[in-house]
Amino acid sequence: MIPARPGPSNLQVLPTLTEVIELPPAMRSVAAASTSGGPVPALSALVRDATAEASVAPAVSEQELVERVLGDLQRHADLMLEVRLREVLTPALSRLADTLVSDVRLEFAATLRDLVEQAIAQELARQRGG
Repeated sequence: MIPARPGPSNLQVLPTLTEVIELPPAMRSVAAASTSGGPVPALSALVRDATAEASVAPAVSEQELVERVLGDLQRHADLMLEVRLREVLTPALSRLADTLVSDVRLEFAATLRDLVEQAIAQELARQRGG
């Protein structure tokens, strides 16, 4: 038989972050001991550190928050735009490159044909005159 997992069996009764929950009596005594410098030094240090961090954290103004959010949004939009442009432009540029190579080959072949014709005509002229 599998042992039952600790915690509530009905997950619908889990508290949300905005709810205030009451500590069980055993936890109340541990919390009281930690705040009064009692026999729980590790928990006391944890509570002290968390309180210190909360008091040290600078208050963020609405303008700073807006600037941070807009900066993050700008970076995210730039990244998405770059990815989407690559997705769209890659096949289009590939087709364009294929067309360009084909056109250059045709032009090169025509130019080479003209050069060979001129070279043959000059050689025939030399043989007749020479």
